[in-house]
Amino acid sequence: MDNEVCCSLLEIPNCSCPDNFVIQKQFLTHVVQILIDVIDALYRQNKFLESVACNSTSNNEETAIEFAEILSANIDRDRNIEETNNCLQLHPEGNIEVIEHNEINRIGTYNDDSGFLLESGKQIKSIKAFYRIGVTHAIPWSYKVIGANANKTQWEGYCIDFVAKLAEKMEFEYEFVEPTKGTFGERNKNEDFDGVVGDLQRGETDIAVTALVMTADREEVVDFVAPYFEQSGISIVMRKPVRKTSLFKFMTVLKLEVWLSIVGALVVTGFMIWFLDKYSPYSAQNNKKAYPYPCRQFTLKESFWFALTSFTPQGGGEAPKSLSGRTLVAAYWLFVVLMLATFTANLAAFLTVEMMQTPVQSLEQLAKQSRINYTVVESSDTHQYFINMKNAEDTLYRLWKELTLNASIDETQYRVWDYPIREQYGHILVAINDSIPVINASEGFRQVIEHIDADFAFIHDSSEIKYEISRNCNLTEVGEVFGEKPYAVAIQQGSQLSDEISKRKVYTNYNELRLLFSERKEQSLDAMNLLIVSVQ
Repeated sequence: MDNEVCCSLLEIPNCSCPDNFVIQKQFLTHVVQILIDVIDALYRQNKFLESVACNSTSNNEETAIEFAEILSANIDRDRNIEETNNCLQLHPEGNIEVIEHNEINRIGTYNDDSGFLLESGKQIKSIKAFYRIGVTHAIPWSYKVIGANANKTQWEGYCIDFVAKLAEKMEFEYEFVEPTKGTFGERNKNEDFDGVVGDLQRGETDIAVTALVMTADREEVVDFVAPYFEQSGISIVMRKPVRKTSLFKFMTVLKLEVWLSIVGALVVTGFMIWFLDKYSPYSAQNNKKAYPYPCRQFTLKESFWFALTSFTPQGGGEAPKSLSGRTLVAAYWLFVVLMLATFTANLAAFLTVEMMQTPVQSLEQLAKQSRINYTVVESSDTHQYFINMKNAEDTLYRLWKELTLNASIDETQYRVWDYPIREQYGHILVAINDSIPVINASEGFRQVIEHIDADFAFIHDSSEIKYEISRNCNLTEVGEVFGEKPYAVAIQQGSQLSDEISKRKVYTNYNELRLLFSERKEQSLDAMNLLIVSVQ
């Protein structure tokens, strides 16, 4: 409180403003004293001694005019009070002070003549808006990690980075609020929501930024802005089959009969080369006149070596000189080329098929087989998806049955021997219940990894599955994504934030994503294919 203003209201010159001084109370006391002085002046003028007729306003008007004149004169003489629009208010003059680090600092002064004057070296920053942001655990979007202080956790993830970017562009401060009950938001028996949706509905948070799916029932109680991620859904993850390693695995490319035939051809060819070179009259060792220079002697050992090295790119070396020997070698070389080409092609196909081999390729194949067990997270959106699809199948079957078996109506076009709609979600839900749904996603991924024979599958959110696959090379995604569902930012119904966020531009610039998520080195941006709301 400015000491000069305080002393003026107390009507004590050069005083020290007491600690218990309340400006509102003292201002009211000062105004009451002015009114008392005005009324006292009217009494001294005998204005209130005259009788006033109830059915006449002449005396009342005259008294009111006198009252206004005396009040105006007293206010003009008072430097603390002024009249504005028939209202008495404190004359706006004094110091502007703020509390910083438990200390009162003056940042400027204000009066009618010069207005607000900022102290030298001081600056004023606008007060930022403050929002409570609802968030819940959803890898890789938002999750808790242990911070620099081992006793304190902090939120990390794509949504956390997105909130930081949004706060930077929209200039607001925030705090994360985790729901005390539930996660994303499901209806209870009282038709109320829990989780982040329930917090928004009750006004406990202002914005919800997490892996929140846009659904019709949630839109009844909260508003959604433009989705920030539209390529999410449900996917299947399995462990890659553990392939047995062997030093002689390349031998399995060809059958045993083929290998024995190759060895037999090598032995026979080596023996025939030795035989022809030894007994042919046209060989180098039997025809010295035609070959006076030193030539290769095809002993039995040298012949087998020639037949063996013919399988290498370097070749067997110098060939026999006789026509019969050369004919045999030419036929043998053709055999070697065919065998090498066959082995190379089969080896490439064998390795390719082995890498691509998965027990099932789609949800339909998973539902038809019985060897591979599969499950979901209990009471999750994925679990609810299969429950809803099963209910839809039951409803369609009931309607079809009513159409075909109702004799009161002539609907012969619907009467077929077989039910025309394939029922699979009921079987899938039974298999899930037999495998017992897991309590969280971490438990589901753990069970998949433990089944080294690839006989267990986990059906879950596709974005989280892609994230886990980027961290664990033993996992693989099976089939296409189904049950697509966009993620969006949720706000309270009727909130002005809807227009502020919706006006922002949606982009898919990869360089912008790399800049925004540069600290997420352990996470795969290529796998996530994010859509982020940019605020420009």
